[in-house]
Amino acid sequence: MTSEIKVPTLPESIADALIVTWHKKEGDPVRRDEVLVDIETDKVVLEVPAAEDGVLGAIVEPEGTTVAAHQVIGSIEKGSATVATPAATTVQSSDTPASNDEDADTGAAGQTSPSVRKLLDKHGLVASDVKGTGKNGRINKKDVEEHVSGASAAPAAPASSTVAAANLAEMPQGERVEKRVPMTRLRARIAERLLTATQTTAMLTTFNEVDMSAFIALRNQYKVQFEKSHGIKLGFMSIFLKAATESLKRFPDINASIDGDDVVYHGYCDIGVAVSSERGLVVPVLRNTEFMSLADIEKTIASYAEKARDGKLSMDEMTGGTFTVSNGGVFGSLLSTPILNPPQSAILGMHATQDRPIAVNGEIVIRPMMYIALSYDHRIVDGKGAVGFLKTIKELVEDPARIVFDL
Repeated sequence: MTSEIKVPTLPESIADALIVTWHKKEGDPVRRDEVLVDIETDKVVLEVPAAEDGVLGAIVEPEGTTVAAHQVIGSIEKGSATVATPAATTVQSSDTPASNDEDADTGAAGQTSPSVRKLLDKHGLVASDVKGTGKNGRINKKDVEEHVSGASAAPAAPASSTVAAANLAEMPQGERVEKRVPMTRLRARIAERLLTATQTTAMLTTFNEVDMSAFIALRNQYKVQFEKSHGIKLGFMSIFLKAATESLKRFPDINASIDGDDVVYHGYCDIGVAVSSERGLVVPVLRNTEFMSLADIEKTIASYAEKARDGKLSMDEMTGGTFTVSNGGVFGSLLSTPILNPPQSAILGMHATQDRPIAVNGEIVIRPMMYIALSYDHRIVDGKGAVGFLKTIKELVEDPARIVFDL
């Protein structure tokens, strides 16, 4: 008896998707709820699990195929072969390739995230090669990276260097290698939106700098108590999101958007936070930040970052938003001009904190300074409002006692 494998219902406004990875080959045994295939949309990666035990039948749509919602992409032959059980995996014939049962090994690959499985494939590994340190033996990216680095550090046979040198000598000198790969759907969507933002908005950027010494001193004073009380570390993002939320209340044009010939003013603060992932930049949204504490913000951002790494962000978590904050400082950026995220009218860019000499009360002192940038749509936001918004953020962060810690 055969059951069909279909593309799940796609998120609203998504017309089609791309088959990225089949985790099984035709004829491989599969277990109920085991992930069979990853399907990528413009925003998220959808994992399609097996509906029942059996053997993977014909793969109708191979990797790289564009598919629509509910389209048949493969089949499962029910009950036509014995599916390996956890006890059976301890005894394996030497004639059977280990890769066929990789998902039944300790730290099962079927339970790993798409990013971990991609990393395993990149290095030619299966789940049984790597010792998992996560919950229930789950394998994470750090486990794979440590396994790879440990293998590369092992001493090589003396003859290998000679062979490598001989192969290098035989290679054509001056050869320049090129590699052409198609854009992922997410990367293509990002490119489209960034290009649209630069072509359809009157984008302008204004800058300021923030003395971080007062907040850093306060954070150092309370960081142990904060983490003990809330179970999360206190970072820079939460104080800037709280400051941005207060500034949005004072400058409603920056919390507005253009819809045709109308300006829509939002009576709430839904702030998107740019998060980098292996698939590209994603912007999950924190809803109603006006009601969130610093701890709530830190916990939500940490949860979104983990979901972004594992490709688990939902469409609901990435849609909407009235304002965006991007922190290039985590990568060492000292100064940049962030690009708008339409239809929003502004985006705040944070940067690296660096000790610099500044004048305080007529004296030169060294302080930890951060450049901040506000890119805004000049069609709706005037320069005066943009400068005032950025100045308000500067004042609030430099005097953090005005923002409640909620300890």
